Amino acid sequence: MDNKRNELKKIIMDTKTLPTLPGVVNKLNSLSDNDKASVQEMAKLVSSDQVLSARILRLANSPSYGFYRVSTISNAMILLGVNVVKSLALSSSIFEIMEKNSVGLWEHSLGAGVAANVIARKLGLPECEEISTAALLHDIGKVIISLKCSEAEEQIRITVQERDLYVLDAEREVIGTDHAEVGGWLAKSWFLPDKLSEPITFHHEVTRSVNHRIKTAVVHIADVLIKASGFGDSGDVYVPQIQPVAWDILKFNEKLLAEVIEELEDKLVEVKNFSLELQSSDVPAG
Repeated sequence: MDNKRNELKKIIMDTKTLPTLPGVVNKLNSLSDNDKASVQEMAKLVSSDQVLSARILRLANSPSYGFYRVSTISNAMILLGVNVVKSLALSSSIFEIMEKNSVGLWEHSLGAGVAANVIARKLGLPECEEISTAALLHDIGKVIISLKCSEAEEQIRITVQERDLYVLDAEREVIGTDHAEVGGWLAKSWFLPDKLSEPITFHHEVTRSVNHRIKTAVVHIADVLIKASGFGDSGDVYVPQIQPVAWDILKFNEKLLAEVIEELEDKLVEVKNFSLELQSSDVPAG
């Protein structure tokens, strides 16, 4: 079992085996690590790739962020922040795969991004956009498992159905790891900051989050609420309980939960429309 896990980790950490990332992304990584690089320089670099720019703007205008009519990359960088735009650039090719092959998972991810945004704003948390991005990316490990272990993915699905397990438990049984850990490996191989990689890695185990437990708790609750709403398809038949540690750390209560759910119901209509718009779009994604 450890062999399978190590083999998969090796594949994830070797970014050459992942869906093709534009050369622009590597340059963007270097620029974002350079303190002297300006937002304008980074925006100019991303804008030089028209397909990538289109994908980022499409995601930046998604209901996950609550901004509409983000019309330029520099605008997106100012509104969303460099980390968010960098994450969207890195994940855009994987989102394209989700849109085409895993519509249910794509909608679940979009929904989680929206739910995280609603929760973060209700609680008055800083960096709402980064929390939304972490939620948008929280299940990205499932896409990697699907791409790199298609036979195992089928076995995971069968195990879930036959034994009424959560996807997480079936993954651990079949491949010796799970989508959250795989997503964390991917985030690290992309050099994403801890405030994004930690919520991705620990969204099912909030107690294991050390430095960004509040963000992780938001992503965890967002994931559970979207599963409970029946929006999209995460692969789970059952809705897990919200972990007490997440509830406590955010000082959540029944009134706040009811307010979040009410606001979320309206926003999920927007998410559905956004998803349908993308699926019916004649413009190729890349």
